[in-house]
Amino acid sequence: MSRRIPADCVLPDPAAVRTVRSADGAELNVEEYGPAGAPLVVLAHGWTCSTAFWAPVVNRLAADFRVVAYDQRGHGRSPAPAGPAGYATGKLAEDLEAVLTATVPDGRRAVVVGHSMGGMTIMAAGDRPAVAARTAANVLVNTGPGALIAELTVLPPAVRARALRRFLHRQILRSRLPLGPVTGLTRAALKYATMGPATPADRVEACAQVVHACPARVRFHWATVLDTLDVQEGLAKLTAPTAVIAGSHDRLTPPVHARRIAAALADPRGLLELPGTGHMSPLERPAEVAAEIRRVAALVAAEPPVAAPPTEEPPVAEPPTAEAPTAAPLTAEPLEETA
Repeated sequence: MSRRIPADCVLPDPAAVRTVRSADGAELNVEEYGPAGAPLVVLAHGWTCSTAFWAPVVNRLAADFRVVAYDQRGHGRSPAPAGPAGYATGKLAEDLEAVLTATVPDGRRAVVVGHSMGGMTIMAAGDRPAVAARTAANVLVNTGPGALIAELTVLPPAVRARALRRFLHRQILRSRLPLGPVTGLTRAALKYATMGPATPADRVEACAQVVHACPARVRFHWATVLDTLDVQEGLAKLTAPTAVIAGSHDRLTPPVHARRIAAALADPRGLLELPGTGHMSPLERPAEVAAEIRRVAALVAAEPPVAAPPTEEPPVAEPPTAEAPTAAPLTAEPLEETA
């Protein structure tokens, strides 16, 4: 029998549930919380998680935000792709674009928040105009743009040989073994790998119930994508104001990733490092994560929207007539160049 989980780790009743089709026909489960017409927040969860992972954050935002959360393909209530071709960073970007197009009305924009693989999704979609047009700001939580295997710190420091560490980390990440039922041993292993040492047992249990629900096949295929992930190019093309959140004890995406992301952003709006926190900040420290989302939402709401520069049609020259000769051009003084 599962242990009791905290009340805030249970999602409220959604205001709406819909199925959104991605570009390749993949079906995505999308859930909406909070009042219609309120400022929009869109949540993209990470590897092996689901909409349920966001419950503590949803419960802190839904009173005055319209919160949209969706299951990444193969997770939660979104069916798994039929084959390996359905697993790719490009597919993540397509899915985010489909969700934003379906849930963010024309003329409105959302604060888009991504945790772990959800943050990688936002970076992968950095070159998509339809995503940019519906994004007011981003919040990237416990994520990285590449070199994930090289920076993992799951193994103890005693394993010093770099090649051996990478090999063993890769085996852990890409394991095909089912996680099985939640037990004391699996809870302890999950807490060590993904959460801070002071995380309460009931929050570890909430995390375990979410992660263990992910099918082993889906976990393996997405791990294969993460193994070689590189979304640096998309990160460089993010134009919306973007804040970054890291956990000081994150073993999966250590704070070095957050610093690299912040340094590469076109419009950085802060790097929040949560002390003692692991990879699961939205579950471990939901009050701080929700407060940062609120801060970013208020920040962009107070700024005037950036208008696209008007495009002027070049004047059309009148062709010379046969009756009158074309006048010689006038000579003008050269204009001074301005810096």
